[in-house]
Amino acid sequence: MHSTRRSYITARLAMLGLLLLSLSGLVPSLGAAAGRTKEPVEIHVDMRHAPQRIIHAKLEMPVEPGRLTLLYPKYMPGEHGPTGPISELVALVIKGNGEPIAWNRDSRDVFTFYVDVPAGVSELEIDLDYLPPRATGMFGNGPATSDQVAVMSWHTLLLYPAGVSIHDLIYRPSLTLPAGWQYGTALRTEKSRRDRVQFEEVSLAELIDSPVTTSAHYRQIDLTGSAATTHRLHLSADSEAALEIRPETEAALRKLVAEGIALFDSYHYRTYDFLLTLSDHIDSFGLEHHESSDNRLPERSLIDDAELNSNAGLLPHEYVHSWNAKTRRPAGLTRDDYQEPYEADLLWVYEGLTSYLGEVLTSRSGLWQPDYARDSLALTAAGLANRPGRSWRPLVDTTRAAYTLYGIPAEWASWRRGVDFYDEGVLIWLEVDARIRSISGNTRSLDDFCRAFFGGTSGQPELKPFTYEQLTQELNRIAAYDWRKFFDDRIYAVAPNAPLAGIDNAGWRLVYTEEPNLVQKDHDEIGESLDLSFSLGIQISTEDGRIGDVLPGSPAAAAEIAPGSKLIAVNGRRLSSEVLQRAIKEAATNGQPIRLLVENSEFFREAALDYAGGERYPHLERIEERADLLSQILAPRTP
Repeated sequence: MHSTRRSYITARLAMLGLLLLSLSGLVPSLGAAAGRTKEPVEIHVDMRHAPQRIIHAKLEMPVEPGRLTLLYPKYMPGEHGPTGPISELVALVIKGNGEPIAWNRDSRDVFTFYVDVPAGVSELEIDLDYLPPRATGMFGNGPATSDQVAVMSWHTLLLYPAGVSIHDLIYRPSLTLPAGWQYGTALRTEKSRRDRVQFEEVSLAELIDSPVTTSAHYRQIDLTGSAATTHRLHLSADSEAALEIRPETEAALRKLVAEGIALFDSYHYRTYDFLLTLSDHIDSFGLEHHESSDNRLPERSLIDDAELNSNAGLLPHEYVHSWNAKTRRPAGLTRDDYQEPYEADLLWVYEGLTSYLGEVLTSRSGLWQPDYARDSLALTAAGLANRPGRSWRPLVDTTRAAYTLYGIPAEWASWRRGVDFYDEGVLIWLEVDARIRSISGNTRSLDDFCRAFFGGTSGQPELKPFTYEQLTQELNRIAAYDWRKFFDDRIYAVAPNAPLAGIDNAGWRLVYTEEPNLVQKDHDEIGESLDLSFSLGIQISTEDGRIGDVLPGSPAAAAEIAPGSKLIAVNGRRLSSEVLQRAIKEAATNGQPIRLLVENSEFFREAALDYAGGERYPHLERIEERADLLSQILAPRTP
């Protein structure tokens, strides 16, 4: 999943899992299935009513008489928690030989159902509907629809028998689309006639790992370039205009493929499909899969400069996950079913390293220019350096509580800490990269670790789980160092100060100036907001003056301004961005407090902010006496 301070929303599942059988000790038994036969489960999904936010499914499941336990997927890979959208499952009807069969839900687990299969019944007919919510929230792994597009995730529309590995269960999927709609998916098409598509048989694990995007406005673009296997971009949008990708963006995405394969020196998929849904009516989100990625962005993300720059890192992030998460995955995040909790300690590798490598590939591919990449890193560093929640909460605690932290309120976010393992992972892994270069005299880098740890033979998908010990051992082979202590100090202990050493060691330092940060400026434009976190200590909506958050210890906090309150006027004049920014500049010269009129739950009061520091935005500044390792890290590896 892709989730950062700019609320990209992103979580995860394995692909074929060929090596999972060796990890059977990690998977508790679910009890034997009631005589499941070897024939595949037929599953047909009817999406013709997707614009109404209704999706139908019919399953034909081979069974034998007796008690059968059916499961609805609960712990979804990549979302790191029990996010299976069971509340949206409706109209469940089970029949055998055309006759209704009663089902019962477990009294302690709403994801578990029991069916007593009568004698003489060899197949269950299961009908169900899924009701995609209008807004899917932070977790976007369920179907999401508008009048013109739909994203369908198979796990929301099926049940599976307990007691059988998700890699041994075989499903035969098919799909009916709205008239005239086209689709993109990593599944192999067996045959297609009019609006009905029959896919090849796959394991349940591969089926759930292969979402479908479909739309009335669709375009497919070949990104293969010089790669040895096919790479495709599938665009599904609310309008034809949204499909008009710029030639330079298309070229950069083609270079992304080349740079990704160069970084890892191999690939572990047969083909790769970037699924990109462009709609203002579907929440932005990113979810990795082994041979594809589910990417959802606003409608004009390929058209508007601010949207394009701000969202450029989504596809690189999810692409990196094909190696880091799908091929190599922390053992605690590996399961043979979808019902057992995960052990999330190593999300700082799963998500944190992916965030770092994703930003590296965004730069190497040309999706970001160097100054934009540096401002992104500066904004990350400044946000974490001004995070008072660091004083009580170690980073590992944000991994263990991850699924409870996605989508938390904006209020006092810096005091509670959110899914910081994404952004803090960028700083930590930059420090690892710089340290490897220093230890080796700049003859080795994190690229060498990526090739050794995530590489191998290109081709079929595979899963190779790893442990903390194996990770540090491989790093030690690349560059001898006490990596265990390095990570323990930064991740498992309370660390009041942000890990900024990687920036310094890479030849730059974090500074604050009056010049707007390029990334922050784009976010403010897109969100109709004004981020004054590093001056007054507030983030406000320029549309209605609502204060999204207040930074503890800031001038705004000292003036007892509450998150969620509304700023009405500044120095006696109605609020606007210009009025507020001018007041900050004037206070820097006249030394007078900034007078604010604030509304809080229908109560009004005046607050005086004692601040004379002027506007402050984060940037990186060169340390001339040090080698510019950062520019080397961000430079392309392919022509």
